Amino acid sequence: MRIHILFSFKDSPSGGGNQFLKAMRDSLRNFGVYEERAENADVILFNSHHELKKVFWLKKKFPEKVFVHRLDGPIQLYRGKDKSIDNLIFKINKLLADGVIFQSNWSREQNRKIHQNFPKYQTVIYNAPDLSIFNKIAKKEFSAFRKIKLVAVSWSNNLKKGFDVYKYLDEHLDFKKYEMVFIGNSPVDFKNIKTIKPVGSKELAVILKQNDIYITSSQKDPCSNALIEALSCGLPAVGLNDGGHPELIKKGGELFWGTGDIISKIEKVANNYLYYQNKLSEFSLKKASEQYFYFCLKIFEDAKNGYYFPRQVGVVSKISFYFSVIGNLLDRASKRFFKKV
Repeated sequence: MRIHILFSFKDSPSGGGNQFLKAMRDSLRNFGVYEERAENADVILFNSHHELKKVFWLKKKFPEKVFVHRLDGPIQLYRGKDKSIDNLIFKINKLLADGVIFQSNWSREQNRKIHQNFPKYQTVIYNAPDLSIFNKIAKKEFSAFRKIKLVAVSWSNNLKKGFDVYKYLDEHLDFKKYEMVFIGNSPVDFKNIKTIKPVGSKELAVILKQNDIYITSSQKDPCSNALIEALSCGLPAVGLNDGGHPELIKKGGELFWGTGDIISKIEKVANNYLYYQNKLSEFSLKKASEQYFYFCLKIFEDAKNGYYFPRQVGVVSKISFYFSVIGNLLDRASKRFFKKV
């Protein structure tokens, strides 16, 4: 069985999904099970709302192929908008997906609250970093006799990525004891926090390893790749008690509720640094890739042996798909119109 990932990969710094899927593609190549062309694959893995038109036409052209949907979200929760995109995702999932992979238990629960018609083949598989890049090699040792170094990362400048908390830290953190750097795109102009524009994975790993504690205050974040990368580089984390953060941090850091307790949680981790560092969660790209492969293999073998029949594109499916796409386009167009008005 061979797998193709249907995704428009970017080599420049981009979102966490792009980074993870690129790394997993390389891992599947190393296993000898990756197919470069979708037409020749047995299983096609597609991601969230990306490439849905291609997914539809490939399913129509190759009805015998197995299609697996990788989901995070719901998008409307962490963006605070775009309910129409979620509706499109759920429609495509219902019509075309033979299996679904959620990125965290939190994400699965939240998606199930909104949409009740996911396929019977479903699982949760956490993202994982490229350990040849994001690892503890050359991690700077912690010392209480210098300023404690904090770091936060966000490729997106969406306010729900936690910029209210970062702004609070910029104004209230004791910068005689701490220093902090933010890597990514920020809608906030910081006075005390140093800002670095988005960088590639290798440079990001080097910067992470020069710091001590990772801070994340993103809201409704299903499975933060940036958090996983920081933990893998040996940084204990202080994260907002929301989304998938608790599942990833576990005992390797502390959770906070808001501006009222974040500084005390940072203090707690700083005062017990080695304890938290020894409790860090471990993430394996090899393990995650194997989990993806064997999940897909189960559906493929069941279909091959007649225990499962892959979903087909019929007349009703076509009509439903077109209405969903048109509805999404109209919704987005109306938002742009009223925004201009």
